[in-house]
Amino acid sequence: MNSRLTTRPLILQALHDPGLLAQLTPGQWNDLLPQGRQSHLLARLAYLARSQGLLDELPPSPRGHLRAALVVAARQRRAVHWELTRIQKALATNETPVLLLKGAAYLVADLPAGQGRLFSDIDILVPRAQLDNTESVLKAYGWTGDPHLDAYDQRYYRQWMHELPPLRHPVRGSVIDVHHNILPDTARAHPDAARLLADAVPVAQYPGVYVLSPEDMVLHSATHLFWDGEFDHGLRDLVDLDALLRHFAGKTGFWDSLREHALHHGLTRPLYYALTYTRRLFDTPIPDELYAALNDKPPAPVASMMHWALGRALRPMHPSTKLLGDGFARWLLYVRGHFLRMPAHLLIPHLVRKGWKKRLARDEQT
Repeated sequence: MNSRLTTRPLILQALHDPGLLAQLTPGQWNDLLPQGRQSHLLARLAYLARSQGLLDELPPSPRGHLRAALVVAARQRRAVHWELTRIQKALATNETPVLLLKGAAYLVADLPAGQGRLFSDIDILVPRAQLDNTESVLKAYGWTGDPHLDAYDQRYYRQWMHELPPLRHPVRGSVIDVHHNILPDTARAHPDAARLLADAVPVAQYPGVYVLSPEDMVLHSATHLFWDGEFDHGLRDLVDLDALLRHFAGKTGFWDSLREHALHHGLTRPLYYALTYTRRLFDTPIPDELYAALNDKPPAPVASMMHWALGRALRPMHPSTKLLGDGFARWLLYVRGHFLRMPAHLLIPHLVRKGWKKRLARDEQT
């Protein structure tokens, strides 16, 4: 057995080297399959196994699970394409570009990161001046807001965040998050939303629909992962980054351009973490010169704390991968993520209120 199988979560190693699947014992499959399912990476693993001609060689039971995951991913892929036609139709009268973000963007741009990628909602970005009109048009076409959000929740989204409250279609169950930027107004960094839109790339299949430029796609993925406080899908998002970096590395001048975009948008720190952890966990080929050019390594105590916490948070939340201090590490990253996105005078009352509402809901259930 390869020694790497004894040192890292099985799902991480199998994604890095799908050839390991042929060596797994039944007990290891019993760990790997739930790890993949919990981290939303089972379909990705199945896609890699199929693309490398390994799927038919696997034992019948795990092969069945992987094939089922591929069926789910294919069904979601069809559903997303259909949903995009509905969004495109609804916003055609808006006369404004619609920019797809994250999973839906990877899918329509036919990027490797979209292969076997599962996601729960569709994220779009529109110019801030078109935010209200976009919401009105989508509601006219059937999407509705969450009736359980109170006045504080509405203010939280509309005054401080970079997106509207989620909109859900009551018949199809689809959810749209409408953004005007990739970070909240209250965050420490302030990406240039006008530049994101100006650099966007049109999608040939959907006139009027765009995706972020390759550089901004990497930066958004890095920012979403390393400036957010919730790491439930952290490993999946790191897999996205590995796939994006490997794919766009073939574009002439990509690394220099990535650095220029990171500097312009003030996102060198999340890019530093993205480069560090894709290289550390997936051996992603990244030029050493880029690290020096970014010149944004955190101070040693912060780097040590992040290394300890991310070493736990970037693992599946499954008993077979659990390490001492997992819960505390995720709590630290949760508080850090909020601290990066909101100043203390807003953050402290916000966290107190969230804690109070969570306790109230728990008391009502008991």
